[in-house]
Amino acid sequence: MTALARALPAIALAAALGSVAAPSGGSAPAFSAGQVLTVAIRTEDGVPLVGTLYLASKLPAPAVLLVHMQTRSRVDWRDLAERLAEGGISALAFDLRGHGASAPGPDGPGAAANMSPSVRDVQAAHAVLASRADVAAGRIGMCGASVGANLALAAAAADPTIRSLVLLSAGIDYRGIRGDTAMRRFGRRPALIVASLEDPYATRSARELAAIGAGACELRLLSGAGHGTTMLAREDGLSSAIVDWFLRTLL
Repeated sequence: MTALARALPAIALAAALGSVAAPSGGSAPAFSAGQVLTVAIRTEDGVPLVGTLYLASKLPAPAVLLVHMQTRSRVDWRDLAERLAEGGISALAFDLRGHGASAPGPDGPGAAANMSPSVRDVQAAHAVLASRADVAAGRIGMCGASVGANLALAAAAADPTIRSLVLLSAGIDYRGIRGDTAMRRFGRRPALIVASLEDPYATRSARELAAIGAGACELRLLSGAGHGTTMLAREDGLSSAIVDWFLRTLL
């Protein structure tokens, strides 16, 4: 029996379950438009993560990686991910190490004062997206909330293939991840930066980050919307604005 023949039952089972593991090499198998899949991810330092991939209605499509807040999980992104997929953009929401269904890292559950090791989580999840034949090459963006915004910004700053960002309640320094340094490296690529005025640190950080962006950034300051992904529930139209932003910057 050939290696391919031995692999076929496992591939069929994964398709039946609506899940696929991150590839060790080459492209991940493509699935049908509109599907929601569970995705296994492994980081460079060996931490297994779990994600949910929402495929757009027409493939191949641009894609967005969604990075959640500390102590939260990928579930926070469900509504936005569904809206992105309906709008023609696939979305991968995943659990950072020590959060949700993902395993803890070698240094603990992932809720430490310094969360910089989780940059590897974002990089690994991005690699899964970039490997897929149903994701349009060179058309991947990231959206993060709170420390997730800083993690997304740090990963994007080091990877010129990340085309655009949305940062919800980012910080100049969150859990050991410097936003200002990363924004300088991100350069003139487009970033939508959102904060709510009653969240003073996020507001001050948003203004500073937008200034560093040197004209490539769009700043939106809300009122009474809360922090991070809370703003999606409290602010009518924010999810639609994010979908529109990625339609404009990824297509």
